[in-house]
Amino acid sequence: MEEKNRKVKIAQKRHIAKAVTWRTLGTLDTIFLGSVIDNSETGMMLGTAELITKPVLYYFHERIWAKADLNKKKELLNSRKRHIAKTITWRIIGTLDTTLLGWAISGDPYIGMKIGVTEVITKMILYYLHERLWYKTNFGITYYEEVEASVKNKENE
Repeated sequence: MEEKNRKVKIAQKRHIAKAVTWRTLGTLDTIFLGSVIDNSETGMMLGTAELITKPVLYYFHERIWAKADLNKKKELLNSRKRHIAKTITWRIIGTLDTTLLGWAISGDPYIGMKIGVTEVITKMILYYLHERLWYKTNFGITYYEEVEASVKNKENE
């Protein structure tokens, strides 16, 4: 069977691992942007706050996308279009979170907006690359024919 036509089960551990790797990358970017746009204290406080908010938001974003059946022909399921759509939806959620946190931490809505607007560019590029790298790994993915073969092997023993 071609890999495109295989049915897969995506384990929660994959979503958790993706959340951790993305948050690490995203936090470093946020600390850098907050430090450059305002000061290092804002950068560190913003990065720390996002260690709480972003993994929760990202986890739910991943679970929703894992359950989304956007095309009955499965053409969008594993395509670059899907990764672009995920990038855009995540960036909207992430930017709103960063902007509001930046405002709350700095006390200045313009600082929050500057950080949010700047990170739209940096985070979309980083997220797209992150998604493409994860697409190339099978960590947390089980192919149904592999599960069926494993069950048959156990029955024959």
